[in-house]
Amino acid sequence: MEKKTILIQLDPDAHASVFDRVVAIDSKVNELFSYANVQPDQVRDLVHGAIFTRGPKDLKNTALFIGGGNVEKSEALLVKAVAAMVPEFGLRVSVLFDANGCNTTAAAAVRIAAKTLDLKDKKALILAGTGPVGQRAAMLLAKLGAKVLLSSRTIEKSKSAVVSLGKKMGDSPALSAIQVANDSELKIALEGVELVVSAGAAGVCLLPEKIRKACGNLKMVIDLNAVPPLGIEGTSVMDKGVIRDGVVCYGAIGVGDLKMKIHRAAIEALFTRNDQVMDAPEVYEIALNF
Repeated sequence: MEKKTILIQLDPDAHASVFDRVVAIDSKVNELFSYANVQPDQVRDLVHGAIFTRGPKDLKNTALFIGGGNVEKSEALLVKAVAAMVPEFGLRVSVLFDANGCNTTAAAAVRIAAKTLDLKDKKALILAGTGPVGQRAAMLLAKLGAKVLLSSRTIEKSKSAVVSLGKKMGDSPALSAIQVANDSELKIALEGVELVVSAGAAGVCLLPEKIRKACGNLKMVIDLNAVPPLGIEGTSVMDKGVIRDGVVCYGAIGVGDLKMKIHRAAIEALFTRNDQVMDAPEVYEIALNF
């Protein structure tokens, strides 16, 4: 008899994400075990409870989901979870990492961009790109051949993010650091740019409408901020391929529909085998189905 599917949710926050729990149920998981306030030193025992209770042939029906609002804390849980597996004896389960929706959101944004533009050798600017979503979007865009500018209000922070990404994907000439602290620097950053992704904090305008309209080479903008004022002024959170001033526009809710499809599909894919670790590249592979 086929074993029930069990998803084990590990969350470092005080309360396990309700959002992630709802998506898990909507993804047809039979049983959901949710653990909140998980600390790195607690992960091994939780993982061992998952891998030592079923035989290797049935472990594809058990999986881990690592979420939470603090991506750095959640990444520490991921490291511990992978280390706790015993792959040499087939004792492991698949893991999906999507803390604060960083991977599914980035994958959705890049998939939308790739379906609209030929990204190879095109310049893309990630505004406030040093955060978890911005860095993952930058990585995925670079892998698709785009020349990516990763911006921050300080060049030091931007360079640090580029170095961090370089360690994950190898030093890439496709990734460059840039400082955007004022309108003058923003105008310089936009020179030759065809795609802008706004990945900043909620309620912060990063691309004023006047500057956007004056950028003659711009072809597409994606704003991942749903809280007014929007990251890209003059667009709408509901934009889904809306043409504004000759530019294809997507808002956070416009991207969100695809993000949710990717999220559900990734959870379903966990239960196809027991040896997966799904981070940004793996989640993007799932996005290619849409």
